[in-house]
Amino acid sequence: MTDSLATAYPLLADRLQKLTIADLPTPVSTVLFDTAQGPRTVSIKHDDVSSALYGGNKVRKLEYTLQRARERGAKRIATFGAVGSNHALATALFAVQLGFECTCILADQKKTPNIPRTLNMHRRIGTEIVRYPGSAERLATFRRYLQGRQSWVVPLGGSCWLGAVGFVNAGLELAAQIAAGDVAKPHRIYVASGTMGSAVGLLLGLTLAGLPTEIHAVRVVDRHITNPASFERLLRKTALLLNRLDASIPTNSADCTKLRWRDEFFAGGYAVADAITAEAVSVAHDKLGLALETTYTGKAMAALLHDLAAEDYAGENYLFWNTYNSRPIVATSERPQTAGNIPEEFMCYFD
Repeated sequence: MTDSLATAYPLLADRLQKLTIADLPTPVSTVLFDTAQGPRTVSIKHDDVSSALYGGNKVRKLEYTLQRARERGAKRIATFGAVGSNHALATALFAVQLGFECTCILADQKKTPNIPRTLNMHRRIGTEIVRYPGSAERLATFRRYLQGRQSWVVPLGGSCWLGAVGFVNAGLELAAQIAAGDVAKPHRIYVASGTMGSAVGLLLGLTLAGLPTEIHAVRVVDRHITNPASFERLLRKTALLLNRLDASIPTNSADCTKLRWRDEFFAGGYAVADAITAEAVSVAHDKLGLALETTYTGKAMAALLHDLAAEDYAGENYLFWNTYNSRPIVATSERPQTAGNIPEEFMCYFD
């Protein structure tokens, strides 16, 4: 187990504690494969195996957010997401493992194949699932399920400055793997951008490591959630608070980042897949050995494959950051005989 952030900034690590629930560093690999334009090489950062319990990018964030919940004496963890949210499931799984109760307030979404299994896993571990009633009843719902219950709220996607620190650590971790010769220095990194915490943290971590790598943040949610202005605010807040905790972290670290915002693979909506996304998932499976999905990682892969085929591609090294869990989920996709803790309105996802 390694903690690259603690190694680089021991004072920060002393002042900003975290739980050890991730298996770090996550592996890196490089794959050579054939395309219509000729052979191509892609590096992969395997955050899909970030924990034996449940992989994906959320685990790094939860190391910090759940530690803060423990420090504040919380008994219950609460979070939000769509009904098939990997973030909500990851939060619930680790909350239960750590002895917390958990409430997930979930909104309806377009049907995807993973939703039944996700709901059944929530059912298995006893998550309190609340159907998000809409903005008109939002405050009443929050009061009913969160007030007076010693709750600690993890924001949507785990993306606050504290969650982003988990990916500052990830950026420094990748830099250490590059220095060790485990992977070539990438010119670009492709990552799905939902609530933006992963890309924000990566940018800062790479900047602190002195790497000029450009992050391609591939938008996968609506613009009111992820957009350049919100990204900039989270980036600067994270950099500022890190500097306040450890003055050796440069105050101008947010000014030195290299970001390219990618909107063109959104495919028309959250969890909406087009032929380009589906093809990217297929190529990833057949040629890269990756099991992706069409809501997040398929769209990031579509951007990478598009750029590998571009006329101006000159052999640069591109790295794909796999943020999707590949650990097996013990629950099945079968419709349960009784709803149990699944809201009746969500049973339609089994049809």
